[in-house]
Amino acid sequence: MLGTLLASALLLTGTAPAVAAAGWTPSPIVWTTCPDDPDSPAPPDGECGTVRVPLDWNSPHGPSIELAVARHRATDSAHRLGVLLADFGGPGSSSTEFAVTPGVFFSPEVQARFDVVGFDVRGTGRSEFIECPDTGKPPSAEPAGPAEFAALRAYSEKAVADCRARNLPVFDHANTAVNARDMDAVRRALGEARISFLGISYGTLLGQQYAEQHGDRVRAMVLDSSIDHSAGIERFLGDRATAADEGFRQFAAWCDRTTTCALHGQDVFAVWRKALTMTSGMPEERIELRDRVLKDMYGPDWDDAGQAIAEAVAGRPRVTTRFSYNYASIRLAVVCQDFDLRIRGFAHYSALHAEELRRGPLMRGSTLSHGEAMACLGVQGPPANPPHRLSIPRAPRILLLNARYDPATPYAWALAVHRQAPANTTLLTYEGSGHGVYQRNACTRSATDRYLLTLETPRHDVSCPA
Repeated sequence: MLGTLLASALLLTGTAPAVAAAGWTPSPIVWTTCPDDPDSPAPPDGECGTVRVPLDWNSPHGPSIELAVARHRATDSAHRLGVLLADFGGPGSSSTEFAVTPGVFFSPEVQARFDVVGFDVRGTGRSEFIECPDTGKPPSAEPAGPAEFAALRAYSEKAVADCRARNLPVFDHANTAVNARDMDAVRRALGEARISFLGISYGTLLGQQYAEQHGDRVRAMVLDSSIDHSAGIERFLGDRATAADEGFRQFAAWCDRTTTCALHGQDVFAVWRKALTMTSGMPEERIELRDRVLKDMYGPDWDDAGQAIAEAVAGRPRVTTRFSYNYASIRLAVVCQDFDLRIRGFAHYSALHAEELRRGPLMRGSTLSHGEAMACLGVQGPPANPPHRLSIPRAPRILLLNARYDPATPYAWALAVHRQAPANTTLLTYEGSGHGVYQRNACTRSATDRYLLTLETPRHDVSCPA
C-alpha cells in the first residue's frame, strides 16, 4: 500500500526543545499554479509555493535553500479548522504531490474542514533532490566472511562519499531533526499559530520530533505506522526480522484458506524453504525473492506473494522494485543520521546477523532494515540526530495507528512509542496485516476523522477488526 523508508550538530536532545532561530523570520508563501506531475493520474488540485529556510539552522543568516510547499484549500472555508500538514514518509516521497493529488487519501469531511498542506523535506521532490551517482554492482549484502565484509564496507564508503560529494551542501543538513525545524518554518510562513499533522511511516518520525521541539504548536497529531527513534541497531534489525516472519505466517494462513492462492493445498512453509534452497547459489535472486515477498506484505498483496514463491520454485524468478522514488539515495543522508547503524567489524556483523536469523528464521531477517544497515556501513562518525526516547510533555494527546502485522514499522515500535509517552498518546490497533492504517476500513477512518475534526480520542486504547 505504501512505500513502506538527515546532519547538523546536535540540534535536538531527548528533552530540550528547539527554538526559533534568533532574528530569523520566514517570508509569506506566494501561491501559484502547481506544475503538472507526469506520474500522477490526475492534474494537481491545489496551489504551490516555496519557503526559504537556513541551510544550517545553527547559522540562520548563512546560506539558505528553498523548500517546495503545496496546499489544497478547505472545501468548506466557512467552517475551516486550520491547516493539516501531511507527510507520506519514505524517506523519499513527495508530500507536495500527496497534498494536491485529489481524492486519494483524506475523507471529504477532512478535506472540507482543513487546508491540507505538504512540503517536500530536504532531498525529496522539488526540495534539493538528492540523487546518488551510479557506483556499479555492489557486493553481497550478506557477507560470508571477513574478506567479503571488507569489500562491502569499501564499496559502501565509496558510495556514500560519492553521493555526499554530488549532493553537498544539503546532504549534510537533511536529518529529521532539521526537517522538523523546517516544518515550523512552514507553519510560520503559513501564518498559523498551531497546526494539525498526519504522518505515515517515516513521516511519523517527523511528527514525533516536531512534537518534541514545538509541542505547544500542535493542535492534533496522527502518527500512522510509527518509527521508534529509540531503537538501537539490535532492535532496528531484530524487531523488523520478527515482523517479517509474523507477516509470512499471516500469508500462509491466508493461503491455506484461499483457493486462489498459487500454493493452496500445499505446505506453504515447505514450499518457501524449497524456494530459498533453490536460490541459495544465487544470492542476489534469493534476496530479491525475499524482498518481493516482504513488499507484498505492505498491501498486503497475498496473491502476488504466492505467485512469486511458485515462480521461484518453478525456476522462473521475477524481480520487482520496491521503491520508485529516491529512497536508495536519500536514506544515506536521512536514515543513517537518524539511527546509529554503525557496524564495527565482521564479528559485530556476524552477531547482529545471527540475531536476525534467530528472530526471523522464515524470512531470514528483513531485507528493508538489513539493506539500510549495510548501506550505512560507509557513513563516518556518529549520527547527527542520535536515537533517543520520545519526550513530548508539551504536546497534546496524539493518536497512534498501527497494524498488528506490519512488516515495515513493527507493532512493537508502536507499543514502544506509546510506552515512552503514555500520558498523551492513544493507540489504535488494526487487527490485520499491512503498512498504513488510516484507510483500512470504516473503523480506522472514523476514529481518525473524529479525532482530527473534534479532538476526541478514545478513552482507552482501541482496536479495529481486519
